[in-house]
Amino acid sequence: MPTVVLLGTLDTKGREYAFLRDRVRAAGCEALLVDAGVLGEPQVEPDIDRATVARAAGEDAAALATAGDRGVAVAAMGRGAAATVRDLFAAGRLDACLAVGGSGGSSIAAEAMRALPIGVPKLLVSTVASGDTRPYVGAVDVTMMYSVVDIAGINRVSARILGNAAAAAAGMAHAYAADRAANRAAGRAGNAPDGGGGEKPLVAATMFGVTTPCVDAARAWLEARGYEVLVFHATGTGGRSMEALVRDGFVGGVLDATTTELADELVGGVLSAGPDRLEAAGAAGVPQVVSLGALDMVNFGPFESVPERFADRTLYRHNPTVTLMRTTPEENAALGQTIARKLNAATGPVAVFVPLGGVSLIDTPGGAFHDPAADRALIDALKADLRPGIELRELDTDINDPAFAEAMAAMLDALLGGDGARTGATAPATGASVAGGGA
Repeated sequence: MPTVVLLGTLDTKGREYAFLRDRVRAAGCEALLVDAGVLGEPQVEPDIDRATVARAAGEDAAALATAGDRGVAVAAMGRGAAATVRDLFAAGRLDACLAVGGSGGSSIAAEAMRALPIGVPKLLVSTVASGDTRPYVGAVDVTMMYSVVDIAGINRVSARILGNAAAAAAGMAHAYAADRAANRAAGRAGNAPDGGGGEKPLVAATMFGVTTPCVDAARAWLEARGYEVLVFHATGTGGRSMEALVRDGFVGGVLDATTTELADELVGGVLSAGPDRLEAAGAAGVPQVVSLGALDMVNFGPFESVPERFADRTLYRHNPTVTLMRTTPEENAALGQTIARKLNAATGPVAVFVPLGGVSLIDTPGGAFHDPAADRALIDALKADLRPGIELRELDTDINDPAFAEAMAAMLDALLGGDGARTGATAPATGASVAGGGA
């Protein structure tokens, strides 16, 4: 039978979890109750008690209860819950995770759910699900359901909502368990129905509005050769989501054409993907082809939201809600160094493609962000610091030229040992080819 792990604070929500447990069982699943509460006694007997959860975080549950610091206790139980559900999943005892809670319980449950691989069903019924859910969902597939009423007892409203949640979690658990069984029977790995077990791996690509022609052309080239291409919008969340899929083993190759999120991280824009962007593929040994897409810009909201310290910078109103700021030569040099440092640490195949004619639609002659000196600073810093052994190709085109896009796609195909490499199906490319950091 599939197993739904019910994770929550049983000192305050025990009655609600007992209701969920009964509904999950009625839907044909096992229910495994995990207690992440701290202060009061559990209202229902758990299958995994709070002491075990706390130990998974290197903490003592009794000490947390007597310390009197709820924030510290919630943080500790979040870490312990994450470790606990990871262990349950690894042991084959978790086909879905279901939780209910207010802000504290939701924080604990969400941290645990984010620790599970993408594709594993995760459902959180929460009083905070109608607001900003980014702190809870992060960049993974946590499903949040608004509780409508507070989670304080079973009544005609909460019974319907929690009943729906139990039915949804059980349904997802049945489907997920069936997929895992099919994967095992076919000798495939992974959580997706096909387990990534086809002849061609799943490929991830990063795209922005100003690099869309490039990625569309590369995607068409790859799909024509049998690849399945997942495109991620490089808006911070998109980059984090892509790298989470890479870490979880879903993705066999990365066409990282649009590394713009690094600029927002460096300068302080609103679309940063965090300090670890451009590291997952390298750490996992996944083949990657990387370019400099949209590194000419940092992103802000409406024009009036741009910080005053940038008042004298080159700004471009992309639309009423998005304002772009041109990166400077100094910032571009720092970005080149950052990219080189991250790629130098890669354990798998890497190639870097440099578009000498511009890194975005508006970084071409006559464009609002055309700045050859800034682009040169980016390229020179990258070439100076990139270690020998990483292939670097400079092409005399802008990034959105079909020849550039197809050359990147053909290189990724070659790194993956695909049909394109075996048949010589590579795109035309002009310009110099540079190995390592050579000029």
